[in-house]
This record gives sequence, structure tokens and C-alpha cells, in this order.
Amino acid sequence: MPFFNIENVKMVGVSACVPKNIEDNISYPYFAEGEAERVIASTGIKQRRIANSETTSSDLCFEAADKLLEELKWNREEVGCLIYVSQTPDYILPATSCILQKRLGLSQNCLVLDLSIGCPGWIYGMNMISSLMSHGSIVKGLLLVGETPSKYKSYKDKSSWPLFGDAGTATALEFDKQAEPLQFFIAADGYSYESIIIKEGGFRFPFRHESLEEKEDNDGMVRNALQSRMDGMSVFAFGLKQGPAAIKELSSHFSIDINAIDFLFIHQANMYMNEKIRKKIGISLEKVPYSLDVFGNTSCATIPLTMVVGAGLDKFRNGFSDNLACAFGVGLTWGSLYFKTDKIKIPELMEI
Repeated sequence: MPFFNIENVKMVGVSACVPKNIEDNISYPYFAEGEAERVIASTGIKQRRIANSETTSSDLCFEAADKLLEELKWNREEVGCLIYVSQTPDYILPATSCILQKRLGLSQNCLVLDLSIGCPGWIYGMNMISSLMSHGSIVKGLLLVGETPSKYKSYKDKSSWPLFGDAGTATALEFDKQAEPLQFFIAADGYSYESIIIKEGGFRFPFRHESLEEKEDNDGMVRNALQSRMDGMSVFAFGLKQGPAAIKELSSHFSIDINAIDFLFIHQANMYMNEKIRKKIGISLEKVPYSLDVFGNTSCATIPLTMVVGAGLDKFRNGFSDNLACAFGVGLTWGSLYFKTDKIKIPELMEI
């Protein structure tokens, strides 16, 4: 089974940045009468942040990282690795991590890497960066995780557009021989890759002029071939199955007492699904912070964004806490992480 016990690495800070533009679901024009209220009640998502046409995921991550570096008072020459997790890169090539290395003023000796992972991207990224840092050759590292789903969603797709928002985050990690281990469960089901997909615009099916034509899809939603399509029912079933399973697999393998944890950070898919998962695990509501009500589903950025803005997190922000994180989504991929924190640096949410 894909379990990992990674030592000598601790989280020392997390930050987030969102677009200033707020879009309210109650005003979404493609809902029928009374539909907005029903969707908001079910998903818990009242509003989201939507980036303008010039703002990319890396812009949001840059602002979050730049602020975090300042508050940590890190020497930027000492940052030994930068991993950028997103499915909305700046360019086909070069890697966006190279661009962020330059923008942040990091050393040429800094290892850079892009990861194209969706909703569990923060957990996958934490696994990758902590593995690289655990040997001690890299003392300080940055994990930048951000997404702008508004760039690939159809505004006319009422099954998807009202759920997703844009955000960028930064997580800072340090090599520390006294650090508590980070414990992971990571999994994937590539056999179901078509469950969430953008069919054209890549190298398998390159862009054509016809790619821009809006058509009514099999699910009755209007979108073009460059916009994402999701099999909602199968993805919902997948999340309800693998979300709790990932937590139970992790806790069983590493003998983690779920009832003793302080916080469970669940990927912010929607309130109905997350509450189902929470109840299956048997964790009280006050231990499960949320950010989706005003930011929606920000894909790979939901967990670190929730750490920054979630309510009831004083112990997480100012003291010592035991934490679980769980995420699931496009790929299909999923994973969970057990980690401990002690007075980590969390700047106020940034907006651009």
C-alpha cells in the first residue's frame, strides 16, 4: 500500500492569496427560479473569488509566497527547492516553477518542479517536497499550490461554475531532526481518468477552431471542448467512498487515534459531501474547519486556504496541534496526511 513515514521536516508557515473579485451564487443568471437557494443550501457555497483575465494561478501563489518569505524573515538564497502544484500553468513550457523562482528572487541552486495534480495536490506536493528535504541537503523549501478553475469552466455550466473559485497558497517547510514525522497515504485510479476531463487543447487532441464551439453536452450543460466536463454522480460516489477510506487507511496503518486529533482538513468539495465524510469518520463538527462558503472549491488550494481563513483554528495558528488532511479529485487521485504543527506563521489573507 502507498504509505509514507517522512521524518526531519516540519511545516513552519502557510499563506494564501485570492482575487478581489467576488461572485455571488444568488445572482448567477443560469439558475432557474428558486434554484440558487437550493444549490447554496446543499453545497454551502454562497460566493467565490474569480480572477480577471490577466491574473494566473502563479500570480496568486507568488503573492502568497512573497508575503510568507517576508514574515518568516527567510534569506531567499537559502530556499533549496520550490514545487508548484497546479493544472493551470502559465505556459505549456517552460515550467511555471522556473518563472516563480525568478520572480521570488531565489538562488539558481534551487531545485524547481511542476506537478499537475488536482484536488489532492497539496497532499501530493507535501509528500514530494518532504521526501526531497528529509535527507538534509535541502534546509528550506516552498510548496506553492494554486488553481484558477474559472479559466477552464463554462460560465453556462450551472452544475460546475457556481462551485469553483480561484486561489493561490504557499507552504513553508524546514529540515529539522526534531520534527514529528509526516505520515501519508497516497492513491490513484487512472482507470477512471475520464470522470473529470478537458478533452481538447492538449497534445492528444490539439486545439482546433471547432474546439471553441459551444455545444450542449450529454448532461444538458453548455460548454466547449476546452472546458472541463465532470461525471458528477460517479465523482460524488468516488469522494464518498475514498475520502473516509483514505483517513481510515492512514489512521489504521500508523495507529492514529482519530478521536484525539485537533483538526481534520477536508478538501472543500461541497458541504453535503464533506458532512457525509465527517459523519462517517465520527469527528465532531468543531474539529472540521470550512472555507467553501465564501471561496468555493479552489481545487488543490482548498486545504492550505482553509488553514489561513477557517474559523476556530486558534490552536492551530498559535499553539501545538495534531492534524489530519484528506483530499480527492481529478485523476482520479486521493490521499491523506497526518501532521503536527507548533506556532506556525500564518499571514493575513492577501487579495489582488
